[in-house]
Amino acid sequence: MKARNVGAQMGAVNDRKAILRVQLEKMTEKSDNNPTQGEIKLPDAPVLVLGGDGGYWLTPDGEMAKTSIDEAAARVVDRPPLLVHRLNVARRLGINPFSAFDLLELYAFAFPAQHCLPTVRGIARSLGLELTADPEQQTLVLFEAANSILNYLTGLNENKRKEASAIAMTMGQAGWNWAPAVLAAVGLPENRERFGGLDAWRTLAEWADYAPEPPPDDIAVSEIEARERLKEMLGNNSEARPQQADFSALSSHAFVPRDQADAPTLVLAEAGTGTGKTLGYIAPASLWAEKNGAAVWISTYTKNLQRQIDDELNRLYHDPTDKAEKAVIRKGRENYLCLLNFEEALQGGAAAKSEQIVQGLVARWISATRDGDMVGGDFPSWLLELEGRSRITRLADRRGECIYSACPHYRKCFIEKSSRKARKADIVIANHALVMINGATRPDDPYLPKRYVFDEGHHLFDAADSAFAAHLTGQETAELRRWIAGSDTGRKSRMRGLENRIGDLIGDDEKGIEALQKAMRAARRLPTDGWLTRVRDGAPNGPMEELLIFIRSQVLARCRQPDSPYSIECTINDILPELSEAAEKLDKALAGLAGPMTALGKILLNHLDTEAEDLDSATRHRIEAAVQGITRRVSMNIAPWRAMLKEIGNPTPDGFVDWFAIERIGGRELDLGYYRSYIDPTLPFAETILKKAHGAVITSATLRDNHDGEESWQSADMRTGAHHMILPPKRYHFASPFDFAEQTRVIVVTDVRRDHMKEVSAAYRELFLASGGGALGLFTAIWRLRAVHENIKGPLAAAGYDLYAQHQDALDTSTLVDIFREEENSILLGTDAVRDGVDVPGRSLRLLVFDRLPWPRPDIKHKARKKAFGGSKYDDKLTRLKLKQAFGRLLRRENDFGVFVMLDSMLPSRLASAFPPEVEIHRLGLKDAIALTRNFISEKEQGLKKISLDNRD
Repeated sequence: MKARNVGAQMGAVNDRKAILRVQLEKMTEKSDNNPTQGEIKLPDAPVLVLGGDGGYWLTPDGEMAKTSIDEAAARVVDRPPLLVHRLNVARRLGINPFSAFDLLELYAFAFPAQHCLPTVRGIARSLGLELTADPEQQTLVLFEAANSILNYLTGLNENKRKEASAIAMTMGQAGWNWAPAVLAAVGLPENRERFGGLDAWRTLAEWADYAPEPPPDDIAVSEIEARERLKEMLGNNSEARPQQADFSALSSHAFVPRDQADAPTLVLAEAGTGTGKTLGYIAPASLWAEKNGAAVWISTYTKNLQRQIDDELNRLYHDPTDKAEKAVIRKGRENYLCLLNFEEALQGGAAAKSEQIVQGLVARWISATRDGDMVGGDFPSWLLELEGRSRITRLADRRGECIYSACPHYRKCFIEKSSRKARKADIVIANHALVMINGATRPDDPYLPKRYVFDEGHHLFDAADSAFAAHLTGQETAELRRWIAGSDTGRKSRMRGLENRIGDLIGDDEKGIEALQKAMRAARRLPTDGWLTRVRDGAPNGPMEELLIFIRSQVLARCRQPDSPYSIECTINDILPELSEAAEKLDKALAGLAGPMTALGKILLNHLDTEAEDLDSATRHRIEAAVQGITRRVSMNIAPWRAMLKEIGNPTPDGFVDWFAIERIGGRELDLGYYRSYIDPTLPFAETILKKAHGAVITSATLRDNHDGEESWQSADMRTGAHHMILPPKRYHFASPFDFAEQTRVIVVTDVRRDHMKEVSAAYRELFLASGGGALGLFTAIWRLRAVHENIKGPLAAAGYDLYAQHQDALDTSTLVDIFREEENSILLGTDAVRDGVDVPGRSLRLLVFDRLPWPRPDIKHKARKKAFGGSKYDDKLTRLKLKQAFGRLLRRENDFGVFVMLDSMLPSRLASAFPPEVEIHRLGLKDAIALTRNFISEKEQGLKKISLDNRD
């Protein structure tokens, strides 16, 4: 979007900071002007709410005013307003970010780790204020919300008041607009400490260590026991759901002792929408854990479902303390705040002044968080976007550079707490990626689970594809260099090399010192900062960059559209002679790295043996973690890369597909290199995870392809790895309890040209208006979403509808879905991440519109799989499963209803089995499709109103 008044904006921001500093100086003077603690002092700022037809203002004098969007854009530069989510407002106004009193920041400061939707109604709901859709009334609500939050701060107890006061002063000195108002509420800090109150780790409790757990028992869970546990969780007043009880009983078959090695009891259970599968598998899983003294890991594909499962466990654990001990969410360490990274970020001093507003909000959250999870946990996801995602996520350990017990915060570490809780828990809620990486890199770990439940089982193929692929690229090799050799820029934090992390563990071991130094010298031959520019300029530094020059040249020469703004690729057939020579040089360089790395791992393991009597448990754990990290880089990175390089001039080995690619987003190159994937990635998944388990449930609403009839389970076996097992799985299908013929309609629009975006946009607009909102628009490409969004945002806003969109709004996907779920008449546009795993019950989703058939992307990897898995039938299978998944979004509860519209007249009859057989597919022109949508939704809503009135009577 075109930015307006950039110079004026920056000048206004600087002026505002100068005024703020004067205010703070006056507040700290010893005079009668010093504010009294407990005073509510609202900022002298107008309140701004954007409506569909312009900006609505409430002045500090209490006057209401309305302006056009252009007028509002000019006005916010002159005087910072009070609003909700300044970045999203700036995007809607078409201007650069501007200074504002953002109520979300005040909320995050006052109520850290508490959920709130980043909208006016979201804040009102969280504070118990009146909910209104009228933008004029919403200005009053925001004024009242600010007053309510400041009033809450005045009532903090002494300890919390002191903490809040110190942090607010530090944030104020960095330019935080809200600081004077907050300091008036909580009072001025009594003294200034080194970190200005931001050292929130001081108040954290340390984790306790326990003796190792004894080996678990292996006592079976019976069908009857599973049914009884489910009854207990549901309670006496719940309605009978026979399918859910049957699902629970049959899931118990995965919780019996196995009879032979590498042959777990595997249950494949397709449970249609509305079956209640989550509680269904929690029942036998929790029973087995209680009986046997070991955890069952429940694995999902999305963080959203992890959160939903955690909520469902409230049915099992009524006491929060009991739940905290027996249930834990586990993710990769890159999701958790690293306290050492946070402390080092604070040590930036004056250079980090601009960061201290963010650090203050993070410090407030640290003192309140449940488990330190910054991505999908209780850290507000909208705060990541509002304050700069990279500024916050870099506080996590994203590169595996943890120093474990050498860290001063080790005994307070969120990751260590989570890991230890998981060892004693009954239920661990993990994700597919973590499960696969753990299984692949820690095969001998005694703490790896033996019982799993894989929810969202239809995504196991894709998750395994990501986990077990090998990418020899500029970014990957540069990351390995940083992990081993550390930062080339001399920055202290978040770039700790091996020497800093494990040098003291090696001590004066000459062989260890020699191996470490050799590894670091070899790593420095890999790419460093600026590698992409050097590759483009033909000025390589080292063998990897030399290889990349030739790879880039071959891709540009052989791909069909070298000027495409999207990623481009080519096969590795008939490679350039120079490329083969460069590959040989790089292989030698990697061999020079693999040798000392392997030796270093062995030397550290030898320390565990020779110094067994002298090593405390923390040091042993640190050595084991270091060995695991080294082994992972050698086995998961260096070894596959060397294999690829040795075979680069020969045919690709059976079972794999290779290609060269340049990765681009919006025409900007991000990475390039040599890629290898398993044609069937469920093979390594089966070998490393399933065969090592004793039992597993794999479930989803979309495991099977109904088109296959009697052979429908073949697709389920293939997508989950069941076909690689010694014993066949137990297979069950549980039909959805919903009446799809009565509750849904499927429409294929026959007269909209799918490649004419004006026609597609008009269809979306009119269908959304016909449904009265509550609509989800799905797209097969981001550029198509953006084109439709641009064309329909004005008319929908004028009609009074809130339109949200992935890749357009300054909000992450999970937040957009949360808003859509709460705002019954809103409209959301999205791509694959919105289609899969999104649970929106009730009337918030009553229309789903798909722009065109979601055929698989025809890239080199897909071509190899298509050849291996049945040709065009494989394309059809994948497309049907995507349609089936999308259609399943419509009905989540008994009284839900909805219309599914496909704006692609080319939908062939062989794909129709993606929908329930009892649902008629209406092929209509757009005019009739709009009428059918309007009439069906109106009829259903009238019926629900009647039921509601009858129940009231």
